[in-house]
Amino acid sequence: MKSVKDTLLERRSTRRYERQNISQSNLNLIYAAIRNTPTSYNGQQFSVIDISDQETKIKLFELTNQKQIKTCNRFLLFCADYNKITTIAKAKNIEMPQFSHTADGVMVGIIDASLAMMSAVVAAESCGLGTCCIGYARTAAPKEIAKLLKLPQGVFAVCGLAIGVPRETNDLKPKQGKELMIHSNHYRTDDMTQNLIDYDNRIIQYNTTRSGSTSDNDWASHIINYYREAMNYEMLDALRSQGFNITK
Repeated sequence: MKSVKDTLLERRSTRRYERQNISQSNLNLIYAAIRNTPTSYNGQQFSVIDISDQETKIKLFELTNQKQIKTCNRFLLFCADYNKITTIAKAKNIEMPQFSHTADGVMVGIIDASLAMMSAVVAAESCGLGTCCIGYARTAAPKEIAKLLKLPQGVFAVCGLAIGVPRETNDLKPKQGKELMIHSNHYRTDDMTQNLIDYDNRIIQYNTTRSGSTSDNDWASHIINYYREAMNYEMLDALRSQGFNITK
């Protein structure tokens, strides 16, 4: 098993996997890590759909166009979940406030699910498995995915995680330096432009020299183009269809 240091600092996205099952002991560790995730109020406002059925994975691939979903051994879908607390509230005759209709309620569910996914990433990577976080599981076809996976009212997909025995070891992608990521006592007030340009150039160098397929992508234009694409997502409508009628 990898050390905590190696697990966290050598993590990279894996998009190609061997046709090999994940051992039950490794799955149990991943499940235990997910269950022990810190959550808001200990409310555990999340659930995970563990998908091993190949036909379902192929359908998800067709909806998202993310090949690693159909080639990984297990695909975990992390969901914000207010269905569980609503169910017990009815059973105990407790009036349920409309917390899920607030921006904070939605954020709490998203944060809990995201923390749970990171718990799974660390557990899986520590076992020598490869992982790839997939945001398109949330944005590509949210209504269709909710129907396919039978998500009830009060539950929506936040993010997906492909897990499997890695067939490749990609180059480690450069991240922003400490001077951009870690601020001391308050957000930095000096001009960070040059730091950002330097990082942008590092990304260009990485993309043009990395092993496997290369490109001339920079960081800034690539991310901003993603934002432009994401402006077309109908996430508010998808949330409302799952019972999250955000009012404030």
